[in-house]
Amino acid sequence: MKKWFSIVIFICCFSFVVIHLSIVNAGKKSPEPNADYLVVLGAKLDGEQMSLSLLYRMNAAFTYLEANPNTKVIVSGGKGAGEIITEAEAMARFLEDNGIEKNRIIKEESSTSTYENLLFTKQLIGGKQKDIVIVSSDFHLFRAGIIAKRVGFEPQFLAAPTPEIVKIKLWLREYAVVVKSLLLDW
Repeated sequence: MKKWFSIVIFICCFSFVVIHLSIVNAGKKSPEPNADYLVVLGAKLDGEQMSLSLLYRMNAAFTYLEANPNTKVIVSGGKGAGEIITEAEAMARFLEDNGIEKNRIIKEESSTSTYENLLFTKQLIGGKQKDIVIVSSDFHLFRAGIIAKRVGFEPQFLAAPTPEIVKIKLWLREYAVVVKSLLLDW
């Protein structure tokens, strides 16, 4: 009995390290310039106000879009509890307020999860393979990449930093969600 317990503990610790390193590495990748589409994954709003996580994602997206004027952007996120507007609408407003032309912005306003963000984005883009860059928080990109591949994308990544105030909580939560996704989300 003790031997089995030790084996289970070892497997859990080993998987934690492997998944943690995968999450860290996904957040360190830099995208190539001039992607066809930048896909910004939504995050919580408070009414119409972006959370710090979403603001960091938008700052990263804006910097890329400013340097790559031919890249279109898909802002992806529906309306959750406590949100007055969709996450996509808040992101589009941010970009327009900062000088990104409205004709470069495509809103996907129906999604309520990362899977839906990417599935509905795939439907907007169409069947032909496009060069896309996914923008999300650094801790989230590994799982977003797994899901993107499941819906048919071969994405690049642009990481936004995780706000320090929620870093430990979100990184630990992400480990559990990655395990769940690897085991159950097929």
